[in-house]
Amino acid sequence: MIETVDLHRGYRIGNKSIEVLHGVDLRIRRGERVFLCGPSGAGKTTLLYTLAGLERPERGLVRIDGVDLYALGRKEQARFRNREIGYVFQNFHLLPELTALENVAVPGAIAGLDSTDAAIKALERVGLGHRKDHLPAELSGGEQQRVAIARAMVKQPKLVLADEPTANLDAANSHNILHMMVKLNQELQSTFVFATHDEKVIRYLRRKVTLTDGKVI
Repeated sequence: MIETVDLHRGYRIGNKSIEVLHGVDLRIRRGERVFLCGPSGAGKTTLLYTLAGLERPERGLVRIDGVDLYALGRKEQARFRNREIGYVFQNFHLLPELTALENVAVPGAIAGLDSTDAAIKALERVGLGHRKDHLPAELSGGEQQRVAIARAMVKQPKLVLADEPTANLDAANSHNILHMMVKLNQELQSTFVFATHDEKVIRYLRRKVTLTDGKVI
C-alpha cells in the first residue's frame, strides 16, 4: 500500500536549511495497522504529510497503492487523496463555520457527492450523532477530535493516516475510537498508520516503526 524510497524533506528558516526526513525507506502492506513512533522532532508529522501528498519531498519516491503520488498533476493528486486517503490532523482542522455534520460531509462535497447519510453514520460510530448540528466552538477538544476522525473515515478510504488520533480523548473514548478503526481495518482491509506518543495504542496495532532523526530505524 505504501512504499517510499530515499525520501528527503526539509524546510528553510531564514538563511538556514533544516532537513527533517533523511532518506526514508519504508514499506507498509495493505491492511496493516502501523504504530509510527519516535521523539518529538523526529519527523513523524512531516512523513505523514508527505505520504498524504500534502508536502512535496525534495527528492525520493512516494508510491501509494501502486500510484507514484508526486508524478500526478495537482488536480489528479487532490482527487486521488480525496478518494483513497483519510487524514486525521493533530489540530483537527475543522471548519469553524460548519456544523459537525457538515464538516464530516466535506470530503464527499469536494468529490461532488451528497454524503449526508454517510456523515451521519460516521458521527454515530464515534458517538456524536446527537451533536451533529453543533459548531466546533460548541464542542469539547475530545469531541472535535472525534469529528475529525469521523471525517477521515466517512468515505471508507483505503489508507488512513492519523497524527496523534487519541491525544485529546479519555481512556474510554480512546478505546471506542481504536476499536472502531480496527473493525474498519478488518472489514475493508484499510491500512492505518498512526503517529503517536500514546503507548496504549500499541495493543490495537500490528507493527511498530520507529523514526529517529528523520530516518526509520
